[in-house]
Amino acid sequence: MRILVTGAAGFMGSHLADALVAKGHEVHSVDDLSGGFMRNVNPACKFKQLDLRDREATNKYVSEIKPELIYHLAADATEGRSQFTPVQCTERNYMAYLNTLVPAIRSGALKKVVLTSSMSVYGAQTPPFSEDLDRKPEDIYGLAKTAMERSTEILSEVHNFDYTIIRPHNVYGPRQNLSDPYRNVMSIFINCLMNNKNFYVYGDGEQTRAFSYIDDFTPYITKAGFDDKVNGEIFNIGPVEEVTINHLGEIVLEKYFGTKDWDKKYTPKHLPPRPKEVKEAYCTVDKARKMLGYNTTVHLEDGIEKMIAWARSMGAQKPVYLDDFELHSDKIPLTWKDKLI
Repeated sequence: MRILVTGAAGFMGSHLADALVAKGHEVHSVDDLSGGFMRNVNPACKFKQLDLRDREATNKYVSEIKPELIYHLAADATEGRSQFTPVQCTERNYMAYLNTLVPAIRSGALKKVVLTSSMSVYGAQTPPFSEDLDRKPEDIYGLAKTAMERSTEILSEVHNFDYTIIRPHNVYGPRQNLSDPYRNVMSIFINCLMNNKNFYVYGDGEQTRAFSYIDDFTPYITKAGFDDKVNGEIFNIGPVEEVTINHLGEIVLEKYFGTKDWDKKYTPKHLPPRPKEVKEAYCTVDKARKMLGYNTTVHLEDGIEKMIAWARSMGAQKPVYLDDFELHSDKIPLTWKDKLI
């Protein structure tokens, strides 16, 4: 098939592009390189550097390639920061998606869309979240993802293309952007240690999450594009090994230093909670098990060891901060305001 992968120089998108190339498809890929890297791009892909917020350029590109299948992974996935950069969040998520989807529909070639969403759409409901729960986002990022999901459902019904929506759990692994100080807690923890710093925990650290190693994500989003049985369905993808952020930090420290007796100067420091952060967020994956054959193969401690080994091969990264926020407040975390990471 002629496939378009957005966000293909990023973490999840590049692994997906590799899988599609290996299956012999004609893979077109785009990324604005704001959070991705050319080193991640599969040389067998037809790659274009493109900012999907540019409606005219995106319309021209998509109209030319006429994709039959779109995997949309391009995102500004900074959930905690979105309260302070709401315009950027909305433009890079919702508007970028519509700018891609509309010309694809107009071309007449589009058969299916696989949309990478987020479990942020569940908000602060009682976990484990199941796909039949209402969407009740707590933050601007979750609101943008909710709009993307609902727009997909509406436009699919009106314009006759199929879709599958994937809601991943906190995916981690090789190619994650270690220099991003705003998202991906495990990467931030590891990069702080590589920079000979302690890391920071927001609130009491008893927030509960589940983490997916990239190899337990890619096969299932790939399959979602080609299995007609999953058309019109939404899936959580991720393990049921929920863990507190405090415990995650303990595992990272133990695996990084190879001992439970690590230097106490690396003891995590606690800061006030981030605004709108959901306390407990993890999902059930019964539906993905039944319909996609989902299975966790890399458990958390093993995945963290793999992640640390890869991060060390890359070396310590200097965090890349925004020049400014769209909205200022005394609620901006000190780690961002004072560039502590």
